[in-house]
Amino acid sequence: MAGEDVTLEGKRWVIANEMTDAAYVQRILNGDADAFTQLVDRYYERCARFAVRMLGNRDDAEDALQATFLRAYRSLGRYQERDRFSAWLYRILVNQCRSLASRRSQRERVFIREEAALLNAPDQSRGWAGEDEELVQRILAELDPLLREAFVLKYVEELSYEEMSAATGVGVSALKMRVKRACDRLRARWEYIKND
Repeated sequence: MAGEDVTLEGKRWVIANEMTDAAYVQRILNGDADAFTQLVDRYYERCARFAVRMLGNRDDAEDALQATFLRAYRSLGRYQERDRFSAWLYRILVNQCRSLASRRSQRERVFIREEAALLNAPDQSRGWAGEDEELVQRILAELDPLLREAFVLKYVEELSYEEMSAATGVGVSALKMRVKRACDRLRARWEYIKND
């Protein structure tokens, strides 16, 4: 059956009945709108975490998410199964975040300035605690938006460089350089602030 994984655990066979993204897409294209809800549920928290961290507040992140999932739904006919659905969706999300950030009247792109946005962001488990959290957010806010984007995709979202490239449309070598520059700047700034 499509979407089922059969594995041997111990001395018994176990059937995992989780559908693949491609199977959901096919169901959607065949008219099953509920399948899209299941895909949204699968990716919402990851996308929300990225959008909040890139845009700086929950309201802008929600706008980007809404536009992303709407665009994805309308474009599913152009999705090609050879591409990973998650990378395809991230590409739409990255473009929505970039567009929204550039449309804001305030040109300064904030990483997380509002404490409330940080507290409302899903998956706090990967963050830092206490005083270090505030310090890390302050340092990240100082990064160039493209460096911050690459850093968040690599170390917060844990994407491979190939997935990052698919999401951003930027070459792997350029992304590696952006991540390296972000790490260098973060390390230098961290040391300066911690020693001050």
